[in-house]
Amino acid sequence: MSSDATENRSFEDKVQDRQDWIESQFRRISRGSWARIIRMARKPTAQEFKQTSIICGIGLFVLGAIGFVMLVMMDNFLPWLFDVMNIGN
Repeated sequence: MSSDATENRSFEDKVQDRQDWIESQFRRISRGSWARIIRMARKPTAQEFKQTSIICGIGLFVLGAIGFVMLVMMDNFLPWLFDVMNIGN
């Protein structure tokens, strides 16, 4: 019976219901824990931005160095190890 009622409704009513649902979801978010975080958020000062950028740069450099060391080991050490162990021949 409820499916008959939904089929007889106009397109505008269906869209309005959907819009009401979306708006209720946004209202629910504004009262949750995310709302407190968003209210507390602020633009960082120049010093905070500089410190964050430096820390991220150091992290990128460290990850790049680790990747480079792994690449060098795979290109140089692993083929030698496979030759010594007689794997792949």
